[in-house]
Amino acid sequence: MDDTLCCRFFLEPFCAPQRQYEALRAVFIDRCRQKEAAERFGYDYDAFRQLVGQFRARCVDGQPPPFSASRARPRPAPEPRRPLSLSARQ
Repeated sequence: MDDTLCCRFFLEPFCAPQRQYEALRAVFIDRCRQKEAAERFGYDYDAFRQLVGQFRARCVDGQPPPFSASRARPRPAPEPRRPLSLSARQ
């Protein structure tokens, strides 16, 4: 099966948030050099260095990046619901 189009979805992201995610992932997970990631994903090198710095700072501060807001800061578990007493049901 030819998955070329599927691969292009990840290697050539179209929308800005996905492109940012893939570029940052290349640096932090794939250990790609910032200059190489900037070139691969179409960023100006200096602008991408700022993006990496901002990402690091947000992670250190516990502020989730926009593309992973639900995962970066775990929500506290909801309190268990207590059954209503008979007097409250009337």
